[in-house]
Amino acid sequence: MSIKIYNSLSQSKEEFIPVHPDHVSMYVCGPTVYSEPHLGHAKTYISFDIILRYFQFCGYKTFYVQNITDVGHLVGDQDEGEDKILKKAREANQEPMAIAEYYTRSYLDSMDELGLQRPDITPRATGHIPEQLDAIKRLVEKGYAYEVNGSIYFDVSKYADYGKLSNRSPEEMMSGTRVETRSEKRNPNDFALWKYAEPEHLMRWEDPWKGYGYPGWHTECVVMSTKYLGKSFDIHGGGMDLKFPHHDCEIAQADCLEQPFAKYWLHSNMLTINGQKMAKALGNFVTLRDACDQYGPLAVRYFVAASHYRSVVDYSAASLSATNASLQRLHQVTRDLRQKLPENPKPTHQYFQKYRQQFCQAMDDDFSTPQALAVLFDLTKEANTLLNDNSPSLDAIVDAEYLFSTLGGDILGLIPETLEEDSKSGEHLDDIMQLVITLRKRFRDNKDYESSDYIRDSLQEIGIQLKDGKEETSWQWIKDKN
Repeated sequence: MSIKIYNSLSQSKEEFIPVHPDHVSMYVCGPTVYSEPHLGHAKTYISFDIILRYFQFCGYKTFYVQNITDVGHLVGDQDEGEDKILKKAREANQEPMAIAEYYTRSYLDSMDELGLQRPDITPRATGHIPEQLDAIKRLVEKGYAYEVNGSIYFDVSKYADYGKLSNRSPEEMMSGTRVETRSEKRNPNDFALWKYAEPEHLMRWEDPWKGYGYPGWHTECVVMSTKYLGKSFDIHGGGMDLKFPHHDCEIAQADCLEQPFAKYWLHSNMLTINGQKMAKALGNFVTLRDACDQYGPLAVRYFVAASHYRSVVDYSAASLSATNASLQRLHQVTRDLRQKLPENPKPTHQYFQKYRQQFCQAMDDDFSTPQALAVLFDLTKEANTLLNDNSPSLDAIVDAEYLFSTLGGDILGLIPETLEEDSKSGEHLDDIMQLVITLRKRFRDNKDYESSDYIRDSLQEIGIQLKDGKEETSWQWIKDKN
């Protein structure tokens, strides 16, 4: 079965046919590095990491580029606000490049902790100023851009297909644009390619117009993606919030520069908190560092994988905590299988192959990780039955462990090669369980046996058994739960 992906450009699922046979080229818009990465970043980059891993599992050679925006992303209005990194540098009384470097390292460290594969290339906007200037000059020469007071703007009136990715009408575009009374743009929808920089501006480069300036946000990805992946490449990805204006602006420039550009456009949907988009600008974000410290990086990864990459996911502490119970079920069955492995195990690929097929069918259908996880839990039931057999087949043990390690580990990144018995996530789960046991005891002390039994039975349903002793109650995973 071929892989089908939802192409945001055509708004339909399409069979994936790479530009070059057996190779996948992918560009994903990276972060603007002016503050700590948060769970919203995890939603996007874990999703694309799983997509990348699945292509590799399917035998494709992959080349993955993800940029770092370290100049040009402005606060508020895309053309009139203050550069986000400059603003942070001013507040911290620090050099802008020091700010960018600090948060770049923080971002990469967080991605490493979450088990993401590093991109093959992580280019920075500031490292590609000559390429951006060259593209901008060609757009001016072709008549698609114009200069005003040292700044260069793309003229959307010269490009009839502007907005074809987001399908926004000119009126909808206007509703999201702040119109300045003294704006130098010909049209409010025109966007900046290059901005004039005053002498005191800390981030500026020499240009052929009025002396010095700095790039707008939307040109860097056009020049960096095509420089490293070629003028035509397979996948351009990013968060749903980048469709407009960022990706629409990229497509406009690439088309006008007569570059085929990306074949498939993939967008991960938002992570919300109490129904509102989680974002630095809104101040309603949970940093990845805090989330990983509290729940463990694998729990964060599971939280993202449990929903489809195109679905909106609402965050709550309870929802992230609950993922540990499911994650621990996968880990426990894998531990039990590994304890029974013979020396030098070699999978026969004879047992449980229907689960591999079902898993791949789910992933082939636009990378449906929720359905893929459901297949792993079906496999968990059969594996536990196998483990409880008095004389289980060693070949079946090996095949089952191989599937958990390959499907749950290599592809989803949820089952590491080494599973610690007392992991950070396990410690937190034990704390939660002690709280549940205490609550149940209060119900029993108050003779509210209906509520007490409800807690016990509900835990049983998710694979946790409470054992009441003379002095205390303990809990354990049910290995033979079907």
